[in-house]
Amino acid sequence: MANNIILSTDSYKHSHFLQYPPEARAISAYGESRTNDFADEVLFLGLQAFLLDYLAKPLSREDIEEAAELCEAHGVPFNREGWEAILADHGGYLPIEISALEEGRMVPTSVPLFQVVNTDPRMPWLATFIETALLRAVWYPTTVGTLSRKCKSVIAAGLDRTSDDPAGQLPFKLHDFGARGVSSAESAALGGMAHLVNFSGTDTLEGILAARRFYGADMPGFSIPAAEHSTMTSWGREREEAAYENMLDRFEGENALVAVVSDSYDLDHAVEKIWGDSLRDKVLSRKGTLVVRPDSGDPVETPLRTLRKLWDLFGGETNSKGYKVLDPHVRVIQGDGMNVESIARLVQAVGDAGFAVDNIAFGMGGGLLQLVNRDTLRFAMKANAMQVEDGSWHDVSKKPATDPSKASKAGRQAVVEEGGRLVAKRLDGIDPAADQLKPVWRNGELLVRHSFDEVRKRSWS
Repeated sequence: MANNIILSTDSYKHSHFLQYPPEARAISAYGESRTNDFADEVLFLGLQAFLLDYLAKPLSREDIEEAAELCEAHGVPFNREGWEAILADHGGYLPIEISALEEGRMVPTSVPLFQVVNTDPRMPWLATFIETALLRAVWYPTTVGTLSRKCKSVIAAGLDRTSDDPAGQLPFKLHDFGARGVSSAESAALGGMAHLVNFSGTDTLEGILAARRFYGADMPGFSIPAAEHSTMTSWGREREEAAYENMLDRFEGENALVAVVSDSYDLDHAVEKIWGDSLRDKVLSRKGTLVVRPDSGDPVETPLRTLRKLWDLFGGETNSKGYKVLDPHVRVIQGDGMNVESIARLVQAVGDAGFAVDNIAFGMGGGLLQLVNRDTLRFAMKANAMQVEDGSWHDVSKKPATDPSKASKAGRQAVVEEGGRLVAKRLDGIDPAADQLKPVWRNGELLVRHSFDEVRKRSWS
């Protein structure tokens, strides 16, 4: 549905080719996360996926005719001359240049992430025409990646406090279960990919596909066999133990992990009377690990209570920092009700109870991939300069008196590093060699290609 780039925009933008001043030859526009209440810096991601999935496909005669028919029936002007010129003179590739920071970088808010300008002076309307598709492609994975990284920081602090192996534990501490909770498969792909920049645990296969297709990842995410309520309750309550035993038997092996949802009827009974009693010897004789999953109740008290019961039933060891680590045959995962705030409370509670965070993993679903929007990080893309016939550039900006926080930057932008921190500057006020907004795309050609491993390394450097 989104493969016709002429229609991947807002309706009103089709009238903008008639609105720019007649002397305009080029328009520059930049995208940023404005100052917001959610994060002071953002994990920049998603531009390369957009370039390869949208702009690398030239528009066709069929795209033009489809768009012309739709716009006429829809009631908006259609710039046939402009699109015909793109097809005839540029092979269907949009004549634009996009400069950007390196993907995976943590970027302070109010610092431009990318900047766009048209390269054909007949088409000054083009840079802002693609705002809808371009901004959407960046704000969503950047926001999910930033949210996931906030969770990572919370969990990392808990591991630093309680674990003997923080670095080894961290990659699999937050698992993505969000595929069913998003609005589309493309959202699952981009959001799931963004989470994988921070963690290696996921059940969102589209996210793995996106990381592989657009960033050349090998296998960026992993999962394990896991039960759901249907596979447990189909046995009937009277055979709950048999359902659990079947999980242990079916998924046996060296270092094998299996997660079993255990609250279909009575979590405490399942932990005390089945896992910790009738199936205890089988759990301890396995080569792998049973991960007990509560799926209801208070998101902090319930998993902590489960952790305490498992300690009483299976025991474990005390690590060098003085925190309890369960017998390696048992662990806990909490996915219900998890968000940044509840994960922080649970991490704190686990440590305060004398347990290492090694004992528990966390899961997030719709809260990770869906409970965000463009205003979470206050994303915006604004025109900042106009070039005229003589080649000179003139400032373009907005400064609404009713909301000064929405003021935009004037003049072509640059990003430089000062004191170890990225800051925005006017391009005409710095040495261009110092500008970290580097051309990544020009007239249908990808100039810089980031690997997924590179993106991961930058995000945590």
